[in-house]
Amino acid sequence: MSEPKSPQMKPYVKDEEPGKRAWCACGLSANQPYCDGSHKNTDFKPVITEIKEAGKVAWCGCKRSGNKPFCDGTHSKL
Repeated sequence: MSEPKSPQMKPYVKDEEPGKRAWCACGLSANQPYCDGSHKNTDFKPVITEIKEAGKVAWCGCKRSGNKPFCDGTHSKL
């Protein structure tokens, strides 16, 4: 599998309401950190996750987290 593009080397911190989200795993989406279908013709697929309660979410921006789709600080080691 190819490497994802890293749109930014810090998390996308967003206020989220409960519900399902599709996190962009390829790094190509114009609507980061969410999937917009730009992964077509790549090896990547979005990560679907459910937000259980309203609050701040730190979505991975480097696309290399060990806790996808959430930031685990991996960007600080790249």
